[in-house]
Amino acid sequence: MFNFIPAIDRYIFRLVVVPMLGVFALAASLLTLDKMLRLLDFVAVEGGPIGVVFKMLATLVPEYASLAIPLGLLLGILLAFRKLATTSELDVFRAVGLSYGRLLRIPFLITAFLMAVNVALVFFVQPVSRFTYERLEYELRSGALGASIKVGEFTTLADRMALRIEQSEDDGRKLMGIFARVANTKGQVLSISAQEGAFLATTDDPDTIILRLTNGTIVQDTGSQTPRVLTFTRHDLPIDLPAIEEFRDRGEDEREYILPELLRIGWADNQTETKRDASQASFNFRLVEVVMMALMPLLAVSLGIPPKRSTSALGVFLSIIMVVAYHKINQYGEDVAALGLADPILALWGPFVVFAALILWMYWRVAHVPGGQAIGALENWFAKISKRIGKLFRRRRRPLIDDPMTAEG
Repeated sequence: MFNFIPAIDRYIFRLVVVPMLGVFALAASLLTLDKMLRLLDFVAVEGGPIGVVFKMLATLVPEYASLAIPLGLLLGILLAFRKLATTSELDVFRAVGLSYGRLLRIPFLITAFLMAVNVALVFFVQPVSRFTYERLEYELRSGALGASIKVGEFTTLADRMALRIEQSEDDGRKLMGIFARVANTKGQVLSISAQEGAFLATTDDPDTIILRLTNGTIVQDTGSQTPRVLTFTRHDLPIDLPAIEEFRDRGEDEREYILPELLRIGWADNQTETKRDASQASFNFRLVEVVMMALMPLLAVSLGIPPKRSTSALGVFLSIIMVVAYHKINQYGEDVAALGLADPILALWGPFVVFAALILWMYWRVAHVPGGQAIGALENWFAKISKRIGKLFRRRRRPLIDDPMTAEG
């Protein structure tokens, strides 16, 4: 099917895609698992349904993907060229006249596709998903997701009812060990206990639900010395739902604006200076993060090829450090520009120019200088440190003999 694609391009495509997808999966899994533990604790404290955890995690996938895509692209290309270099295949390709530019044809095509995906994520999908996450968190805190009644605790409803549920099963559909203390309109107090119960929705009044109780007792305080005691097999107790304030509109945070909204607000004369600065900072931050992906293939080649007769993995670790450090610098630049302390162009595109110049110099050293290494000095220093550490461990493993006569005996 793909016979029209040269074999060398198909080969490089396989070398790049396999580790790239692995890094995607690993990075997304680590970020998701870390957030899942926090969300599980949060939902447990708020008493919400467990299903909301997975809904909130789904809204975080676009944000995690926008971070994992550049890192996966970089490491995929880097590991592919590292394999070519350590197996001497790269020397063969170079000997037959294939330049680095020719070998990077497929990596740049993959980069262009992933840049388009990342543009859609950071400018359209991610803002909406972030707002959805904030809305779910608000509804969980306010009780709109059924989280207002906690098992094992007294909950006050509508200032006239105290309710306690001992145990809950079937995701809240079956309640056991119910106690309620209700003050009616006549000033009387009812103490109700029941073995089981369940919440039922009403069709005529959406602000009221029915707590259907089974096999219980009602103790009515009538003001006399002897209270009135009633037993029942089924009793419906109406509960007025507390008023829940509607969640805010999207756009309180600049990260919730999509691309057309950022352009309209950031350069509008009818907006406040603070709003314009924040919108311009967010727009430039997202744009510079996407544009930097175009230089990832050059950085990967610069750091992925170790020195001759060496299998050093220093370039792999250095590449991760550089990308993460650049991302943190951009975040700091966005914060400074949003506060109006610096121009967004200078705060965000200044580091980009410096970083791009460094990457281009590193690539030029590897691609056009015979025997050139972008991090040759660091490789030599790393090799010396590794040898010293190796000698230190070998000395510790060597047996210490103070007396030769004792050793012979």
